[in-house]
Amino acid sequence: MVTKDSNILEAARKYPVIGMIFRKYGLGCIGCMVASGETLGEGLAAHGLNADAIIAEINMLIEEQEKAAK
Repeated sequence: MVTKDSNILEAARKYPVIGMIFRKYGLGCIGCMVASGETLGEGLAAHGLNADAIIAEINMLIEEQEKAAK
């Protein structure tokens, strides 16, 4: 699971679904150089998005993928 304090690149490497969610919202953060030093909360807020809602969506998909893998 991820939080607002999770580093964007580290989280995306661990949970590739994050890239899909970012693309859904038109974010290119995964390929951005700033992403290596920015948290999910900072990146989403910088784009004027509701970080709590998007992180909840990400965690829901991560949970679904983990259940499917069992």
